[in-house]
Amino acid sequence: MSDKKSMVILTGPTAAGKTGLSIRLAKEINAEIVSADSVQVYRDMNIGSAKITSEEMQGIPHHLIDVLDPTEDMNVARFKELSLECCRDIWSRGRIPLITGGTGFYIQALLYDVDFGEEEDDGYGAYLEKLCEEQGSDALYELLKNEDAEAAEKIHPNNIKRVIRALIYKHNQGEKISEHNERESAKESPYNFAYFVLDMDRAKLYERIDLRVDQMMEQGLYDEVKSLIEKYTLDRSSVSMQALGYKEFFDVIDGSLDLEEAVRIIKRDTRHFAKRQLTWFKRERDVIRVDKDAFTTEDEQLKFIKDILYEKGIIE
Repeated sequence: MSDKKSMVILTGPTAAGKTGLSIRLAKEINAEIVSADSVQVYRDMNIGSAKITSEEMQGIPHHLIDVLDPTEDMNVARFKELSLECCRDIWSRGRIPLITGGTGFYIQALLYDVDFGEEEDDGYGAYLEKLCEEQGSDALYELLKNEDAEAAEKIHPNNIKRVIRALIYKHNQGEKISEHNERESAKESPYNFAYFVLDMDRAKLYERIDLRVDQMMEQGLYDEVKSLIEKYTLDRSSVSMQALGYKEFFDVIDGSLDLEEAVRIIKRDTRHFAKRQLTWFKRERDVIRVDKDAFTTEDEQLKFIKDILYEKGIIE
């Protein structure tokens, strides 16, 4: 048995079936779930994030769900700090943290104890946001390409939050964030962990995504977005409203896009997002792929996972 604290990660692309499997696994290994989801962290953002309900939790404690108002900013450094607090609490009660969610950058930060350096607020972030507002995200992305071409290759142009973060890091630290990430990614994890990634046939996954978006619309996603904007006085620049399945409706509200086209865009962009998630997880070290199509039942998936946890000494 390792002297290191134990940690289990169960992740994968959106709509791959993480929620149901994580509940069953948590029950069998005496675990509590820590959400690594950048949207479920927000209160009232329920439908668009496919947030787990209290009934679906089946009594398993869940952490980092509904802990911030949508007016607050969430970033990877803050996630690492909050999630580590949760893990320490879980370990103190003799249980195992089960990290579940699809935000790969968050998982990496916690698992390998990534150091983000000190952030100084000298107004540069506000300058970048104003630049984006006045000249568009393309201008921001061009700036990143000039400052750190390697980082630009790995960050999607529309991921404004990460583009700005990379530029702020270079501004504050005098070092490219790509160089920092390369150094940090070479670190060994301080934990005894198993990192499982759910995968499945791409066509089936895309069908599940399209169906999920249709279900979200039936559940009232559009009304949820309008209610959030009114309740919290949110606009396009709000970090929470950058989320997929939320930002698209601003154009519907201002009349520049019809609802049917917005839904089509959400489905398309969610499929693209799932593809990027899979690419991210394939690049990560030490991942154990769980091909759902290779198993007849969920029981078989659980046995596969538990056998590996036994081998690693995470469970007895």
